[in-house]
Amino acid sequence: MREGYIYVRFRLTGPLALLVIFILSCGGETENVLIRAGGDTSVNNRTSFGFEDPAANLSEENLEKHLDGDLEFGNVFVTAPAPVNPGLGPLFNNVSCESCHLKNGKAHPLFRDPNLRSPALVMVSDPEGEPDVPGGNPPVEGIGNQIQDHAIFGVDPEGTIYLSWEEISGEYPDGTSYSLRKPVLDIILSDGSSLGEDIQTSMRLPLPVIGLGLLEAISDETLFELSDPDDSDGDGISGRPNMVRNRATSSTEIGRFGRKAGAPNLRMQTARAYAEDMGVSSPELTLGDAVPDITEEQLALATFYVQTLAVPLRDDVDDPDVVEGEAIFSDIGCASCHVSVIKTGEHPIEEVSYQTIQPFTDLLLHDMGEGLADNRPDFQATGREWRTTPLWGIGLTKKMLGEENFLHDGRARTLEEAILWHGGEAERVTERFKSLPRQKRNNLIKFLNTL
Repeated sequence: MREGYIYVRFRLTGPLALLVIFILSCGGETENVLIRAGGDTSVNNRTSFGFEDPAANLSEENLEKHLDGDLEFGNVFVTAPAPVNPGLGPLFNNVSCESCHLKNGKAHPLFRDPNLRSPALVMVSDPEGEPDVPGGNPPVEGIGNQIQDHAIFGVDPEGTIYLSWEEISGEYPDGTSYSLRKPVLDIILSDGSSLGEDIQTSMRLPLPVIGLGLLEAISDETLFELSDPDDSDGDGISGRPNMVRNRATSSTEIGRFGRKAGAPNLRMQTARAYAEDMGVSSPELTLGDAVPDITEEQLALATFYVQTLAVPLRDDVDDPDVVEGEAIFSDIGCASCHVSVIKTGEHPIEEVSYQTIQPFTDLLLHDMGEGLADNRPDFQATGREWRTTPLWGIGLTKKMLGEENFLHDGRARTLEEAILWHGGEAERVTERFKSLPRQKRNNLIKFLNTL
């Protein structure tokens, strides 16, 4: 909390749904400030291209830089030697950033698709091995930390991943039935053998890349204030930051990005994606190459692009059902982790600094129960813990993909299924959701679709 201010929150049924009142302690004066999803970066675009706009407040210079970064983000890499974008592989999952982050959003839970290649991926670890960095995941010998199921001509991929689904039926207290699904993976290595039973695996889908600069600009102090590792307030929620190794500085920092908050900043997250998803080396992760496949400028531009994407404004916030759904979201406890309002701090990019935003996340780790556990630790994150996923823009998923797939592995085909999978710290919240009358459950989902 900034010195000299008191923050008061309450619901409002007006055009942007939330009002924060700042009360100056020195003079008692009040200033009403409407909250927009991405602060001054926000845009009014609820189309299927709603994640592709630059931040609305970019300077002319930074807008030009953003557009250059857009080109880098879309670059399709090919096998070297080539006059344009060489350096793919020799092992990879996909060929460009956009190939996994479709329209800057999510992707389909698919492997070795003839048109999309592999938008999904499988992380692996050997619990008996030695990590590359202190506290990190021990790589699997001959594979590394990620199975790359594609390869350039003349090279065998590391393996083939077969995905099927297991259906699990359930019933609400009111008798309404539902069905959940969970992934079943069969991984065959290039030599025809199976992955060892002791190897830890975790299927992952890429996340949307909107608003990431705003999340990067949230101060460490704010995240520590949101954390409650010992559940001192007794609400059953014990979020904590993941403390991870920054390879560039050889220091321990708060992790913010990735499903388990394993990356401390967007530069490292971007470099890891180039390296692990495409086999493309960079000045940050050289992969042993004497000359990296991309230059410092290319890495910086791609990073800047995801730091400066806009967040779409919410929709239909005056609808009485949506207003009730937002109240239910808070009342049953969803907002304990999916924190609605946060203020960013100082950041090298002025446009994302000191913005009041609605990301619906605390960026902290939470135990989500055995049902969602991948049993693969990541730095301080346990095999049952996941970072709270931001919810802004979640209502545009189907419009962009033609289908919905939520949670870390895309198992949830609807927002309802995603809620029902929540366990661990969220178990009580899920039970409250199940106990709601059907119309109130529907109103909560309707609210989420306005984000």
